[in-house]
Amino acid sequence: MSLLKIRNLSVDFATASGQFRAVDSVDMTVEKGEVMAIVGESGSGKSVSMLALMGLLPWTATITADELSFEGIDLRSITPRARRKIIGKDLAMIFQEPMSSLNPCFTVGFQIKEALRLHMGLNRADRHKRAIELFEHVGIPAPESRLNVYPHQMSGGMNQRVMIAMAIACKPKLLIADEPTTALDVTIQAQILDLLVSLRDETGMGLVLITHDMGVVAETAERVSVQYAGQRAEEQPVRDLFEHPYHPYTSALLNALPERATSKLLPTIPGVVPGQFDRPKGCLFAPRCAYAQEKCHTTPPVPSGDEFGRALCHFPLEKEQRGVS
Repeated sequence: MSLLKIRNLSVDFATASGQFRAVDSVDMTVEKGEVMAIVGESGSGKSVSMLALMGLLPWTATITADELSFEGIDLRSITPRARRKIIGKDLAMIFQEPMSSLNPCFTVGFQIKEALRLHMGLNRADRHKRAIELFEHVGIPAPESRLNVYPHQMSGGMNQRVMIAMAIACKPKLLIADEPTTALDVTIQAQILDLLVSLRDETGMGLVLITHDMGVVAETAERVSVQYAGQRAEEQPVRDLFEHPYHPYTSALLNALPERATSKLLPTIPGVVPGQFDRPKGCLFAPRCAYAQEKCHTTPPVPSGDEFGRALCHFPLEKEQRGVS
C-alpha cells in the first residue's frame, strides 16, 4: 500500500471574476521511505496541491479528486476531528513562509511543546527536553534560552528552523517540505537537507520536497514531478529526468542551470506562466515552447509514456532535441 496516493486532483478558487483553476488533474504517488521532489516555476500549483492534501486551503477553494488517500485513509471523507489527529503528527508540513506560519502571540517554545502535548501526550518535563533536542537538531544556538522568545525576536532563518523542528517533532510518516531552506545560508541548507534525509533513513518516513533548486533535487530526490500551470508536465526517476527529459518545459528548466551553460548568457524561457485570463486552448506551455506545432495550440495534450505519464506533450522530445547531457 502506498503511503500517499493522489489521483486526478483539481483545485479551483472562487474569485470576483470567476473560477480559477490552480491545480488541474494532478496525480502523485509516494511510497514509504521515498523522497519525491516537485519542481516548477512560481504559479505552477506546487504548494496549493500539497495544502489541499493537508486541508489548509481557504473556504474559497473547491477540491475535487478521484482519490486522495494517506496510508489507505480517504482524506476526502474523514471528519475534521479525525483529520486533526493525522495532521501535524503522521502527516506534517514545513511551510514556505515561517513568519506568517508561527503564531506571534506565543513563544516558539510554547508552540512546539503544544504539538508534543497534543500528539505525543508528553508531560511537561519531557516536552521541555524534547523541544531542546529538536532545536539542537536544526542548528538553533542556545536552544534552551531560545524556547522563551517570540517569532518577531528571531531572524527569518531562525524561524524557518523552528518550523522544521515543529514539523519533525512527532516523527511524521510523511513530511512535506515547501522550500525548507529558502531563508537559510548555504552551510545551513546542507545541514537541514542532511537532517531530513537522515530522518528518512532512521524512521522510514516519506518526504515530498517542493523546491526551485535543481541541485537539491539531484542530490536528494529519487523521483521528480515537474509541474506547470497547475498540471503535471512530466514525472520520472531523478537520474532519468536529468539525462532524458521528455517535456520541452523540463528540458528548458535544465538548460537554464548555470553548470550546463555553453555561453556567457544563460538560456531563458520566454513569457510567463498563464494566469486566469490568458490560458491557451491547447497545451498550456505552447506559447512558450520552441517545439510547438499547430496541434499544440488547439488541442490539450494527454499524458504519454509509462505509468507515471512520461510527458504531458503531443510531441515528447527526441534525443537530439533535449539539449542536455
